[in-house]
Amino acid sequence: MESKNYYDFLLKINSIARIGLTFSTDPYALTNYQTILDESNRMIENFEHINLTPNTIFERRIYPTPNISVRTICLNEQGKVLMVQEAKDQGYSLPGGWCDLYDSPSEAARNECRQEAGADVIIERLVGVINRTPFVSPVSIPEYTLVFKGKVQGPLHEHEYETLNVDYFDPYALPPLSRKMTEKEIKRIIFASINGESVFD
Repeated sequence: MESKNYYDFLLKINSIARIGLTFSTDPYALTNYQTILDESNRMIENFEHINLTPNTIFERRIYPTPNISVRTICLNEQGKVLMVQEAKDQGYSLPGGWCDLYDSPSEAARNECRQEAGADVIIERLVGVINRTPFVSPVSIPEYTLVFKGKVQGPLHEHEYETLNVDYFDPYALPPLSRKMTEKEIKRIIFASINGESVFD
């Protein structure tokens, strides 16, 4: 394995551990995530004798910028939109989430569709970028959401534990929505996708 690939692998493992420590509630998993974080930090700091102490790769000691997330709009032949029911609040949202380290935006969108909806998706185009700001949107930190239009390939597969249900809904009769996005935000990007428009800000 080349040095760069090995270093990138360490960063990926490190980021997975940090995500696990942030969102997991299982004590056994938290212990394992902490061990992985500590070990990967040690290996990163000693990689090729490069001193990375303190490890600032994931610390906001740089110019602060918004976090990046993705959402994907997939319509079936009847014009209904694919939505997932969030286990956390039982409301429905579009498949999506935070972009993982080293994933391209379209890779992140495909991964989230596969994980949350069990859907294999081809990304067709970028619908737009939504500026989500605290006190305006239900977020705690500034966020840019990249919105894609996708097409589901084949049947839906089993989805992961964060999702309770997956179904298609009429855009004019949406189910109870998750707190992750407002009704105004969701309708805006759904109809922009349907009408071939772009959205920003």
